Amino acid sequence: MIMSLIIFLLCISSLSIAVHVPLSSDTDKIALLALKEKLTNGDPHALPSWNESLHFCEWQGVTCSRRHMRVSALQLENQYWGGTLSPYLGNLTFLKKINLTNINLHGEIPRQVGHLKRLQILDLSFNNLDGQIPIEMMNCSSLQVIILFNNNLTGKIPSWIGSMMQLTSLGLAYNSFVSSIPPFLGNLSSLEKLSLAYNHLEGTITPALGKMSNLKLLYLGENNFSGHVPPSLYNLSNIQDLSFTENQLVGNLLLNIPMAFPNLQMFGCGMNRFTGTFPSSISNLSELQLFDIIANDFHGPISPTLGSLHKLHHFNIGHNRFGSGRDGDLNFLSSLQNCTQLQKLGIDNNYLGGVLTEDLIANLSSNLVWLTMGSNQISGRIPDGIGKLINLEALGMEGNSLEGKIPYAIGKLKNLVELDLGANKLFGNIPLVIGNLTMLSYLDLSNNKFSRFIPFTLANCTKMERFIAHDNNLSGNIPVQTFGFQKGLIELQLYSNFFTGPIPSDLSNLIHLSILYLHENMLTGEIPIGLSTCSALTELVLERNLFYGSIPSFLGSLLSLELLDLSSNNFSSTIPHQLVNLSSLSTLNLSHNNLSGEVPIGGVFNNITAISLTGNKHLCGGISQLNLPACPVFPLHKKHKRSIKKRVILIIAFGGVLIIFAALLSIYLLKKKAKMLSTTSLALQYGYVKVSYGELHQATNGFSSSNLVGTGSFSSVYRGTLVNFERPVAVKVLNLKMRGASKSFMAECKALGKIKHRNLVSILTCCSSVDYKENDFKAIVFEYMPNGSLETLLHNTIEDDESTNPSLNLIQRVNIALDVAFALDYLHNDSGEEAIVHCDVKPSNVLLDDEFVAHLGDFGIAKLIHGAASHSSSNQASSSAVKGTIGYIPPEYGGGGSVSTEGDMYSYGILLLEMLTAKRPTDTMFGEGLNLRNFCNMATAEGIIEIVDSRLLIPIDEQDQGRRVITRQQNMEDTISECLVSFARIGIACSEKSPSQRMGIKDVIMELHAIKQKLLS
Repeated sequence: MIMSLIIFLLCISSLSIAVHVPLSSDTDKIALLALKEKLTNGDPHALPSWNESLHFCEWQGVTCSRRHMRVSALQLENQYWGGTLSPYLGNLTFLKKINLTNINLHGEIPRQVGHLKRLQILDLSFNNLDGQIPIEMMNCSSLQVIILFNNNLTGKIPSWIGSMMQLTSLGLAYNSFVSSIPPFLGNLSSLEKLSLAYNHLEGTITPALGKMSNLKLLYLGENNFSGHVPPSLYNLSNIQDLSFTENQLVGNLLLNIPMAFPNLQMFGCGMNRFTGTFPSSISNLSELQLFDIIANDFHGPISPTLGSLHKLHHFNIGHNRFGSGRDGDLNFLSSLQNCTQLQKLGIDNNYLGGVLTEDLIANLSSNLVWLTMGSNQISGRIPDGIGKLINLEALGMEGNSLEGKIPYAIGKLKNLVELDLGANKLFGNIPLVIGNLTMLSYLDLSNNKFSRFIPFTLANCTKMERFIAHDNNLSGNIPVQTFGFQKGLIELQLYSNFFTGPIPSDLSNLIHLSILYLHENMLTGEIPIGLSTCSALTELVLERNLFYGSIPSFLGSLLSLELLDLSSNNFSSTIPHQLVNLSSLSTLNLSHNNLSGEVPIGGVFNNITAISLTGNKHLCGGISQLNLPACPVFPLHKKHKRSIKKRVILIIAFGGVLIIFAALLSIYLLKKKAKMLSTTSLALQYGYVKVSYGELHQATNGFSSSNLVGTGSFSSVYRGTLVNFERPVAVKVLNLKMRGASKSFMAECKALGKIKHRNLVSILTCCSSVDYKENDFKAIVFEYMPNGSLETLLHNTIEDDESTNPSLNLIQRVNIALDVAFALDYLHNDSGEEAIVHCDVKPSNVLLDDEFVAHLGDFGIAKLIHGAASHSSSNQASSSAVKGTIGYIPPEYGGGGSVSTEGDMYSYGILLLEMLTAKRPTDTMFGEGLNLRNFCNMATAEGIIEIVDSRLLIPIDEQDQGRRVITRQQNMEDTISECLVSFARIGIACSEKSPSQRMGIKDVIMELHAIKQKLLS
């Protein structure tokens, strides 16, 4: 009695706080404006626009009753407002419905809500409200729906809820309610939906819930309930949705489910301690859509009668003890083939054995998006039928005994986001079709027997976040321009393989990379400075490789590092003191290297359990617990003698410098005068417009990096604008520190000075002078090519932004091949008495103007030979100084042979094959007798489609859901295939090993014209 009186007085007290004005429509307007003031934090421009020139009943989200013109509903859901709920909400006394879902509310629910005696629906879900549900709400006796989930509400479930006899829905999930389920909830005989999931409730489930005979939905998951499910709950025969997931419940639950709940649609009891076998009577639940019993202790066989569950879309029995590890365990999959709406199937982490046959996998629902069968005892090969599950987004087959190769059919699963094939017995190459899975973000191929290289097509998977391929037999270099395209990569694990060569420089693009495991390989070189941009690195493990050089100091700038292991390599020099700055570093292993000098003090070096320095014989100092010898200190008298000796040497040296300086000064002044005149003489020699260093400096913004468009062996190229030229120019600045750069400059000026052709880069002028620091300066000015180099378009179009790097189709590539052929024909046959041999035909030297017309450039190592038509040795130039570019150099040059026009034809042939495949001749896939030419030569017999750049193909398999399209489409595909083969054969014929057997440039032009006409027709 006393308690009731206290509650009554509290309610009277709260009512007195309401604004003391007669309740009317004006009161409603004032309340709404006060409510908006709190919701928008005083921002008058926040949505919704409540225009005061309109009646408030016309305001967005406001509904009024027709009779009294008072606010009856307030619905402002799914807008970004913020702020708190004003106490003035209590003055809207005609409110029947409040829906303020997902508007970023915080603070407490105002107790003035208790004024709203007409309120029937209260929905404040998906906000950040805190505190307890106010006791004043007990006055809202008309409430039918209370939805408060996804907030931060605390305390016990209020006892007054037990008096809300009209309540049909109570949603308190995703909060922080404590204690047990109160028995008074059993009094709510009208309740149809009860959700208490994701709280901190504990104890046993009260049997009183069994009295709610109208209950259709009961969610008790994600709490701390223990004990058995009370038998009284089996009286709830109207239940459709039932969840006990993630508690500590025990008992044989499944046995009673089919009989007790005939209308069951969704059932979840995962992550408990339930036991028992799988009852065949589950198949009687004809309305069942979701069945999830993951992570319990169920065992035995799976019922083979599941095919009657025609509405089933989610079936997860993973992490139990189903199966016997023998044949027949997977037979139930045959019955699931009748479940045509099945979208998620999880049977992983059980004891299921037997062979995964074609019929078991190929006939599953094509609607499957999620299939996990890892960590079982499944054997056999991965069936080709897996390719029929075209809507799969997640496929897990890890931890089984699968063998053989990954089927090419896997490439049809273009929606795959996660693919886990780790810990099996798979072997062979990782197939190129893995590059078709462009949606992949997670790929695990670890603990298998894959060999050879990582396929270059992996670069197509630009959404990759985690790539794991450790413990295989992979070899060769870690491919360049593969992982660099995966700019969202977070984790890269390639350890325990046979990789060689350096760490690829393009890893510098991976600004989100957190875990990099490359240990236990045969990698060499130094740690590239590009890793300094990977500021998100937390774990870097490079142990047991062949790295050498100094430990780079930039590692001290990777402040997120927690684990750094460089042990068992050949690092030398001292330990960089910058590692002291790594405050998050908890493990540092530098053991078994050749480090010397003083061990730093501070940071991780002060924690003896966090560092390992064993096997470095020449270290000294550090904290005393390391037991290292003290670092040597020079005695004072020795320092003094050494200082005197240094002074004598410095005096003698200074005198010598003065004498030499006086002698050289006059020589320098004479040379400076000659240099200042050189630009004029060079320009006059070839008829160029005179241009100075200062003009070029101004034209390129001081040779700014923002103007840099490319770099080469001897030079850097900048975009610029000169007064005497209407269009932008390209300024090629020679790096005169490189040996041969001056010779390259003169060769290019000489080669281009007297020749003109549509498909050659035109030289506009040149500059041979000194810069502002009196250093030699040489530059050549060309026409600027807006579409860059052929190399950029072949190898950089995998990136998303095709507006800057457009893709080249087949007809464009044929036109470019013709343009380069015309240029070579001119150089070899029509440039005058002396034929010009370019000596460096490659994609980076083919530049494209705004109409994609190709221009051959970079004549820095070109040679002039007499008698274009003759090929005798007397008419050929020595190649002793010719370098060219590895991969494009003809074999005879490497053996000391002479420069010839046939040498250009070899390079041109390799260029054609690179245009066809988008693979460089130096790709890591080539080696051990395999090169780009052999690769293409084999493919012309076995199927050219398998090796060409995928952007050249019509994606027929994506049209009409895999069915063959109309005959015209088939004819087009055949034509393209024929043209691709012809294109490949030209490249192969041009790159024959013997110069005399190579196709001539005239024949090349004729063949390319034929291909072009066939494509155009």
